[in-house]
Amino acid sequence: MYDITIIGAGPAGSSAALFAAKAGKKTLVIDHEKSMTKRAWVENHYGVKGISGPDMLAIGKEQATSFGAEFVQAAATGITKSGNGLTVKTDGESYETKHVILATGALTDLASASGVQTKEGTEPRIKTVVDADPNGKTNVEGIWAAGTAAGVSVHTIITAGDGAKVAINVISELNGERYVDHDILKA
Repeated sequence: MYDITIIGAGPAGSSAALFAAKAGKKTLVIDHEKSMTKRAWVENHYGVKGISGPDMLAIGKEQATSFGAEFVQAAATGITKSGNGLTVKTDGESYETKHVILATGALTDLASASGVQTKEGTEPRIKTVVDADPNGKTNVEGIWAAGTAAGVSVHTIITAGDGAKVAINVISELNGERYVDHDILKA
């Protein structure tokens, strides 16, 4: 069983995966390889002078993988309650997990099909978002939302930060205490 399964490997999903895996949580990322960021050129991401969206996504995946996150290329088709957690079904497999983070960008069909409440979006061209509280929790126990799917701005730096925030909240819930991850300068 996975501790955290993230659906979507854009900036929000990969950032969440990075934090979850680095915290020692068994982390799975399910992605269909259709992120909006695949078509982007990014010059407004703090600390990055300019990068193609595909390169940014590759680096994010590499970072999360280096800490043990597993990536599966598939389309998630449903999330249901099961045993002590949730089952995420894809177009070919199913995965048992304690928590799910929806980082599906502009796509909310999976959320709706899984009983997660949605609401009208406020970003241009984002019609519907997951109805999540400020911590990322949805109306379905164990399902969280981050990034554009949760209604934050589509800018990569904002969605990445939101993915990290939601992952920290899930890790904190799993640990039973507030989780903080600060690295120090290596000598």
